[in-house]
Amino acid sequence: MSAQLKAEIPAPVLGEEVRMFGSKKKLNSLVELLRPDLSRESLGVGPNFPGVAPNPLLSNQARKRNTELRTGTLALGVLVDWREVNSNPRVVLMLDVETADGISFRGIADESLTITALTRLSPGQTLPVRYRPAVMDHYVALALDADPTQVQQLSEQIARRKRA
Repeated sequence: MSAQLKAEIPAPVLGEEVRMFGSKKKLNSLVELLRPDLSRESLGVGPNFPGVAPNPLLSNQARKRNTELRTGTLALGVLVDWREVNSNPRVVLMLDVETADGISFRGIADESLTITALTRLSPGQTLPVRYRPAVMDHYVALALDADPTQVQQLSEQIARRKRA
């Protein structure tokens, strides 16, 4: 670590062991230092929000979560904001999610998107997502494989419930 970077990091953080595949709190505090635009405060969420997950290509826990999300329950998410994490292009999407059961929550999706898909992202865009109802930990995944008929039925069901 360079001397200049060490000078900019507060002493309590330097004293802690920062592991990429260990404590989520330590990882997120390092992320907040190195990427303030990905901090909970800049994303506009509270302390219970999960923050940026470890790289899903390297973390067993993240791979397991992503596998569960790919088979999760379908919901609709309205894109609030997104941030590029690195140049893969891996992005973190923040969405306001609405389920068929009437539950609303702020979700975070960690996705690898093509450059074409990145250029099409815009706040307010409605996207199909999958979530884990048994866990409800704010993590969601884009449901790129969702049947358009199912997505339309879900959208109509949510609209009917809002009208009633």
